[in-house]
Amino acid sequence: MFSRREFLMAATATSALLGSGMAGSWSRLMAQQALTEDQLLGMEAKGTLTLVHITDIHAQLKPIYFREPSINLGIGAVKGKPPHVTGADFLKLYNIEAGSPDAYALTSEDFVALARTYGKMGGMDRVATVIKRIRAERGADNVLLLDGGDTWQGSYTSNVTEGEDMITIMNSLEPDAMTGHWEFTYGTDRVQEVIDSLPFAFLGSNIYDNEWDEPAFEAWKMFERGGSKVAVIGQAFPYTPIANPRWMIPGWSFGIREEDIAKHVAEARDEGAEIVVLLSHNGFDVDRKLASRVDGIDVILTGHTHDALPEPVIVNDTLVIASGSNGKFVSRVDLDVQDGKLAGYAYRLIPIFSDVITPDADMAALIDEVRAPYEADLARVLGKTESLLYRRGNFNGTFDDLICQALLSERDAEIALSPGFRWGTSVLPGQDITFEDVHNACAMTYPAAYRSPMTGQMLKDILEDVGDNLFNKDPYYQQGGDMVRVGGMGYTIDPNKDIGERISGMTLLATGEPIDPAREYVVAGWASVNEGTEGPPIAEVIEAYLTSNPVVSLPDNQSVKLAG
Repeated sequence: MFSRREFLMAATATSALLGSGMAGSWSRLMAQQALTEDQLLGMEAKGTLTLVHITDIHAQLKPIYFREPSINLGIGAVKGKPPHVTGADFLKLYNIEAGSPDAYALTSEDFVALARTYGKMGGMDRVATVIKRIRAERGADNVLLLDGGDTWQGSYTSNVTEGEDMITIMNSLEPDAMTGHWEFTYGTDRVQEVIDSLPFAFLGSNIYDNEWDEPAFEAWKMFERGGSKVAVIGQAFPYTPIANPRWMIPGWSFGIREEDIAKHVAEARDEGAEIVVLLSHNGFDVDRKLASRVDGIDVILTGHTHDALPEPVIVNDTLVIASGSNGKFVSRVDLDVQDGKLAGYAYRLIPIFSDVITPDADMAALIDEVRAPYEADLARVLGKTESLLYRRGNFNGTFDDLICQALLSERDAEIALSPGFRWGTSVLPGQDITFEDVHNACAMTYPAAYRSPMTGQMLKDILEDVGDNLFNKDPYYQQGGDMVRVGGMGYTIDPNKDIGERISGMTLLATGEPIDPAREYVVAGWASVNEGTEGPPIAEVIEAYLTSNPVVSLPDNQSVKLAG
């Protein structure tokens, strides 16, 4: 009888070898032959140049569960287009068999049962194995390893070490370049200190020094790989000082700066670049629009919105590659360069099944070393869940339902707000909730859980503002993320309407009364971007709640109704 590891090696390997279009054939072929890890990581090479992309790891060093969204709405021209296709529709679009390894990795369909079958995903020791294998196969001089950012933030250990644990791990992988977003929430001094010491390039073409109105970081860099000259342009998250505290990085301004990107593409071509890559943290829809408006970019390695797609989306002859999050995937892009331009490509989104891929011993030891001082805390059990705890979803996630319950109870509030972050790992029903699980959902440098009065009109304005950040028909006005989560209040949203008109039917759930625009309500929340926000760290609020409510069983959240 197969062990789970042997089963996964066979099943997942066959699916990966054949690509998503043949994922449904793996069970038949598994019966014909036993497959090895060599076959799992195999790919028919093309050309002499390979890009390897990782992004949005959010400081997850160990294998994790991470449920993909069941709802990811697209507005206007992108409605129904990847990545705004989920669940059964996603399986149909990419011809993926329900219940297969690809279905588990890429969708929320039957997530709990498939998670128990296929196990955890990710783990930087497994990622190291994949990267080393690609370099060995292709030759290190033919490979560019590029990190899309949101790397240093998202765990307890990253928070207490100011990202040092992830910096140590990433330095050992020897990337060629990175860009950033949440990295900047460690503050100007820390970010500058780290970037000055990195043994590879930090690229941010869209970051300017406010005082001098000149570039604050290296915009792009030329590499020679695979016999070709490759220009990599870095694009940090354009809305960092809006989505995150401006007071942490007062000297830097951001923005999409489309004209700057076009200028850098022209500079790179003038200097002999045969391939131009945009290493981006814009978010998928922003990059899709950018590709349609800026000529000359061969590949956009996109990040920020955590999308994972098994095929590139091609816009204006540009390959837009989405590599997921939390270390679940590594993208490999082989490029065939002929006569100074891109002549062909091969792509593989490699799922990091932790029960299939052998951990790299050196990386595993390094991970254990950086985590060792904190292991006792990380493993501490705070409670148990009878419900699946997850973060992703346009309007609510069960982990945020738990956070909102904690805020309502521990901060004695009528209404709770929890930001729609897309980072945060999942916990299966029946599992313990550990200290590490809680911090994976809320580890950040501005965690104060505030308690303050807000009028009904202010609450509506907040919902309208966040809704516009998500559902503005112009992608350049979208900031990514998901809708702010609300506890104690229900509402209806029509994403297709304009700002000021999307939110209606706001109701105080405790009484069933409509929210009064003029009345003040006691509201608790966390992650305010305002300097000087007071309150206990959100993790302490959740821990206190779990002390009194150690078994979590969440009702189905029906408080948000979708119109239009």
